[in-house]
Amino acid sequence: MSTDLKNTPTPSRTDEDILLSVEDLHVWFELKKWGFSHVGWVRAVDKVNFQLKRGEAIAIVGESGCGKSSLMKTLLLLNRPHKGRVIFEGRDISNLKGRALKQFRAQVGFVQQDPYGALPPFMPVHRILDEPLVINGIKNKKEREERIRNAMQEVALTPVDDFLNKYPHMLSGGQQQRVVIARAMILEPKLLVADEPVSMLDASVRVEILRLLRKLQEEHNLSVMYITHDLSTVRYFSERIFVMYAGKLVEQTHIEELLDNPLHPYTNALLTGTSVPDAANAKHIKHVPPGEPPSLVNPPPGCRFHPRCEHVIAGKCDVEEPPDLEPLPGHLVNCWLYADGQTRYPGLEARG
Repeated sequence: MSTDLKNTPTPSRTDEDILLSVEDLHVWFELKKWGFSHVGWVRAVDKVNFQLKRGEAIAIVGESGCGKSSLMKTLLLLNRPHKGRVIFEGRDISNLKGRALKQFRAQVGFVQQDPYGALPPFMPVHRILDEPLVINGIKNKKEREERIRNAMQEVALTPVDDFLNKYPHMLSGGQQQRVVIARAMILEPKLLVADEPVSMLDASVRVEILRLLRKLQEEHNLSVMYITHDLSTVRYFSERIFVMYAGKLVEQTHIEELLDNPLHPYTNALLTGTSVPDAANAKHIKHVPPGEPPSLVNPPPGCRFHPRCEHVIAGKCDVEEPPDLEPLPGHLVNCWLYADGQTRYPGLEARG
């Protein structure tokens, strides 16, 4: 029988400022031959640890296949951890079921990457926003109507009456994403997970959507997890940034600190590949590391970036997995280059 989330005992020692805590999280997917015999694991997320404060926005960045989406889906409990714990408001939610799972999901809003694919094409906007209220037991029709209108006004779908009866195909991409955001906010969540929320939109509306998300975060004291591969947008939205590579967090720090002083060679490579409207940026292409991300079925020993790293320490990086080091206050990096207390990535000067 499932446990009611509201009645789950709270640990005696809880940091009130922490909304979400991820502890030694492993998300592995089993591989089977012909659907029966075990042949291995896809290690999509491997030994991940971090905390998210109330009212804080963090960005999780990395190239495709690094584990961002698997991590996100696990925090939404669409995937279950293979090992480790997810703590929400001091309670372990890793194995919630039934009513407790429903209660948790009512506290988490989800903004999908593709707004058109995220909206049911056979429902008008009013019904799309009304459905989560009905599912979560808000029976008063007047209250539901008021919350729908308030949500639409907050995301600038105005005049409200002009949009209530429109179907998704009648809206622009930016308007569709505003409906998705309104639906995510309709239950007044404590955590908002945004999965590349602007990557499918025209460049002209991307900044508007990011500003809208920032405004909602500040007005509602929301914790926000922003999933992206685009480092050019994170400085406008998040306070801290977590860099993922091959299922691991390789660097964690504040946005400005990372952009000014990247420590991990992979982070430096990401910054090198970030699009900048400057022809001089072309000269940095030669510093992008060769090769491809490793297979998560059979990852390399030691540091997972070492086959592509120009600063690999033979007999160390290719043998032993690096720990999380803190060469600067609040700046964590998963790299042997800083085991001796060094505080600057040796290849940073090459970026100019």
